[in-house]
Amino acid sequence: MGKTLFGKRKNTPTHATVNPGISDNLLKTRNYFNQLKFRLGIGVLACFIIPHALLSAYFHFQFTAALKKTGKLNIQALAKSQRNTVDLFLREREINLRNLFYTRDFTPAPREDKMLFYLQNLNHHSDAFVDVGFLNGQGIQTGYAGPFPNLLGKNYKDEAWFTTLVAQEKDYVITDIYLGFRNKPHFTIAVKQTINGTLCIMRATIDPDKFYMFLRSIGKGKEVETTLVNARGTYQLVDPLKANLLETSRYLPPLDMSAGIYEVHDKNGTMLTAHAWLSETPWALIISQPLNIIHAQMYKTRNMMMVNLAIITLFLALVIWITVSRLMNRAQRIAEQSHQLQTQLIHASKLASVGELATGVAHEINNPLAIITSTTGVVRDMLNPEFDLDPRPEAILGELDTIESAAFRASGITRQLLDFGRKNVPRKGRHDINEIIEGVIIGVKKHRFNLADIALVKHYAPHLPKIRVDADQISQVFLNLLNNAEDAILGSGTITITTGRDKDRVITMIQDTGDGMPPDQLKEIFTPFYTTKEAGKGTGLGLSISLGIINSMGGTIEVQSLPGRGSLFTISLPADTPDTNDNNDKGGKG
Repeated sequence: MGKTLFGKRKNTPTHATVNPGISDNLLKTRNYFNQLKFRLGIGVLACFIIPHALLSAYFHFQFTAALKKTGKLNIQALAKSQRNTVDLFLREREINLRNLFYTRDFTPAPREDKMLFYLQNLNHHSDAFVDVGFLNGQGIQTGYAGPFPNLLGKNYKDEAWFTTLVAQEKDYVITDIYLGFRNKPHFTIAVKQTINGTLCIMRATIDPDKFYMFLRSIGKGKEVETTLVNARGTYQLVDPLKANLLETSRYLPPLDMSAGIYEVHDKNGTMLTAHAWLSETPWALIISQPLNIIHAQMYKTRNMMMVNLAIITLFLALVIWITVSRLMNRAQRIAEQSHQLQTQLIHASKLASVGELATGVAHEINNPLAIITSTTGVVRDMLNPEFDLDPRPEAILGELDTIESAAFRASGITRQLLDFGRKNVPRKGRHDINEIIEGVIIGVKKHRFNLADIALVKHYAPHLPKIRVDADQISQVFLNLLNNAEDAILGSGTITITTGRDKDRVITMIQDTGDGMPPDQLKEIFTPFYTTKEAGKGTGLGLSISLGIINSMGGTIEVQSLPGRGSLFTISLPADTPDTNDNNDKGGKG
C-alpha cells in the first residue's frame, strides 16, 4: 500500500524538528549587552576623562603661567641684584678715589712719586683703575700717573664732566663712556674737594674691559647677556662679540621705570629682557636671555608631568574599562541564564499542560483504535466462508480504507501532542493570530471542551495584520489561558474568544463564565507559584510565564474579574506593519 500506520514519513511537517541555532531573543540579548557595554564604557570613561582633562588643562595653564611668571621674576630679580652690585662697585671706586685726599702728606701740588703712590693705592683696591690725575680749580691736570703721560698739563675746563662737577652740589661725577684726549673708550670718576679755600679735583679712569669682566663675573644663568646703556641707549658696557662700545642698543629701557621686564623679538628669536636703572649714574643694566633657555626647565617639568599624567590616565581608563566589561559580562551571563530558565519553565509548563490533556487524548485515540479493531474483525469475517460475506477484493479494500483513515486520525492526534510538547528553540516569525488560536483549539483543546460540556464561541476579526512572535510560545500563552478558563467553569459554561485591532496593536480577549476572582486574588495571579487551584492540580507558573512571554514580545496582558461573573483576559501585541517593524525588532531583550 506504500503507507505506514501513521502515514507517509516524507510528509511529516518540517516545523516539528528542533532548530539547533541560537534564538532571536538570545542574539538580541547579546547584541544589546555588547552595545550597552560599549556605551556604558564610553560613558564612564567620558565622565572620568572629561573632568580629568579639564582639570589637567586648567592646572597645566596655571602651572605654565606660574612658571613663566617665576621665570620673569627671577630674571628681574637678577637684574636688580646685579644693578645693586654695579652701584656698589662704582660707589667703592668713588670712595677709593675720595680717600686719596685723606692720605698722609697730601698737598694740592702732588709730585710724580706721590701720584704713582696714589695709583698703586687704587690698583690695590681694584685693577680696573687705569690712571689717576690731579686737577686744580682751572681744570689743568697738574699731577698724573698712568700709561698716558702726555695727559699731564692738559686743560679739562671745557670737558662736560668738569663743568658738571664744578657746577653741581654733589662732590663727585661718573661719566659716560667717551674717547677723550686719549681717543680710546673709557669712563671717568672724578671727586672734588675744597682744601684751604682752593678747589682740588682728583680723577681716575676705569678700564671698560676690566669693568666688563667684573660684570661677567657676577652674571648667572646660561646664555645670559648683560649690558649697560646710558639714557640715550648708547652701550657703556657690552659683549665685544655682540656689539661695540658707543654703538646704539636695539633696546632702550623706559626712563620712567626704575625696573621692568619685556619680551623682545628679533631675528635670533624671542629674548626675555629685564632692566634696572643704576642710582650712581644714569645707566641702565640690561639682562637678556633666550626665552626657550629660561623656560627649558619649565618645559622639561611640564613634559614630565604630562607624560606621568597620560600614563596614570591610561592606567585608570584601562582599569575602568576592564571593570565595566567584567560587570557587563556578568550581567549578560545572568540575563542569558534567566532567558534559558524562562525557556525551560515554558517547556515545563507545556509538558504539564500535555499531562493535563492525557485523559482527553486517551479518549480521542481510543475511538480510532476501536474502529480499527472492529473493522479488522469484519475483514476476518469476510474471509471466513461460514459468514457468507462478500469476500471480493473491492469490498476488502473498502474496509482497509476505513482502517487507514482511523490510523491517520490517531497519528494526527499524537503528532499534534508531540509537536506541542517538543522543546523548540524560540524563533520569531510573522504569524496570523487567528491561525495560532485555531491551531491550539483544534490540536489540544477541542476534545476537552466537548467532554466538559463547555461551549466555545469564536469572534475572529478578518484581515488582521500579522504579528511578529514565536508561534510555540504564544500558543503556550493561549493554552494556559484556556486551561485556566476551563478550570474556572464548574459544570457547563461558555468560553468566548475575540480578536480585533486597535491602531497598531492586535487585541485578543478570552472570556469565561466561571467563578471569577476576588480583588485580593486578582492582584497576585501573575506572581510565580501563586495558584487558586487545589493542591496537586496547578503549579502557579502558567500566568507568570505567560506574562514574561507577552512582555518579551512587546505586548501587554490585562485581566478583569468579578466573583461569580467570570474573568476576561486581554492580550495586546504590536502589529507587524512598516511603522512598527523597527520597534518590534527591539523587543524581547531578555
